[in-house]
Amino acid sequence: MASNRPAPEAPYVPSQRSTDAFGYGSYHHDEGPQEVWNPTEDALRPARGKHRVAKQRGGGLARSSTVLGVGVIAAVGAGGMASANTGKPPVSISMPDLPSVGGVFGGEDEAPKGSATALSSLATSTTETAESGSDAGEALRNRIMAQAESQQNQVDNKAQLASEAEAAEQAAKAEAAALKKAADDAAEAKKAAEEKAAKEAEAKRLAELAKQFTLPTSSYTITSTFGQAGSLWSSGYHTGLDFAAPTGTLIKAIHSGTITEAGWAGSYGYRTILTLDDGTELWFCHQSSISVSVGQKVNTGDVIGRVGATGNVTGAHLHLEVHPGGADTGIDPMAWLRSKGLNP
Repeated sequence: MASNRPAPEAPYVPSQRSTDAFGYGSYHHDEGPQEVWNPTEDALRPARGKHRVAKQRGGGLARSSTVLGVGVIAAVGAGGMASANTGKPPVSISMPDLPSVGGVFGGEDEAPKGSATALSSLATSTTETAESGSDAGEALRNRIMAQAESQQNQVDNKAQLASEAEAAEQAAKAEAAALKKAADDAAEAKKAAEEKAAKEAEAKRLAELAKQFTLPTSSYTITSTFGQAGSLWSSGYHTGLDFAAPTGTLIKAIHSGTITEAGWAGSYGYRTILTLDDGTELWFCHQSSISVSVGQKVNTGDVIGRVGATGNVTGAHLHLEVHPGGADTGIDPMAWLRSKGLNP
C-alpha cells in the first residue's frame, strides 16, 4: 500500500484561523494547531455500500438531502396519520431553511429562518378538494330535488285545479238540476192548482146549470147509448139515448124553451121537439101522449108528455136526441147532459 504524501504545514496564524470550525460555539485559543488530513485520489478508494459524507462548504457540515428527505416524509406521514387517526385539526409544522449545518450550530446572531408553509397542507388541500367535490355533488343533488319537487308541485296543482273545476262543474250541474226540479215542481203545483180551480169553477157552474136543467124522466134504466151499432135502427147505429121506463111515466122539459113540433113522426112515434134559446133542438120520441102544443113556452121541469111504445120500438122507453143548431145529425145526449151538470 502506498503511503500518502505529507501535507505541508500551515503557519500558525491565530488571526487567520477560520471561524467556521466544527464545534460548539467559537474558536478557543488554547487549542493547538489543527492538522488537515487530505488524502489523495490515488490512496483513497471510493466506499461502496456506505453513505458518503459530502464535503464541508464554508467550513461547516453539508446538509444531507437523503436524511432531510426521510425526515420530511416521516414528518408528513406523522402529520397525516395524526390527522386521520385522532380527528384533531392538522398542526402546522415548519421546517427551517438551513443554508448550512454550521449555521445551525454556529454562533451567528440571527436565528435561522423557517418556512411558513405547513407540511400538513397536502392532507388539508386533499380534504378540501374532496369536500369541494362533495359540496358540488350535494348542490347538484339539491338542485335536481328542487326541480323534481317543483315539477311535482306543478302536477299536483294542475290535478287540484282539474279536481276543483270538475267539482265546480258537478256542483253547477247539481244546482241546475235542483233549480230545474224546483221549477218543474212549481209548474206542476201551479198546474195542479189551476186544474183544481178549474174543476171547482166547473163544478160551481154545473151546479148553477143543474138548477136550470133537469133529467127528462125518473125511475128509468139506460138501455141503449149513442152510436151503438145494430140492425134494429134504420141508419145502422143508434142515434140517441134510451131511458127505459113504464108506460105513462112523466116526461119533463130539460130546459126552458119553445115547443117547435108536437105530433106523429113515423118510426119515432109521437114526438115533441123543444128548441132552446141557443137553437139546440131536443127530440122526445115514442111518447104515449103529448101534453104541449107548437109555439108553447115551457120552463125547466114542466111536463110535456108521457113515456110510451109508439113507432119502431121493442118496449116502452123515451128516446132522446140532441141536435145543436137544428142540424139533421145529432150528438151524444149523454155528454151533452153531463155538460149541463146532469148525470144520467
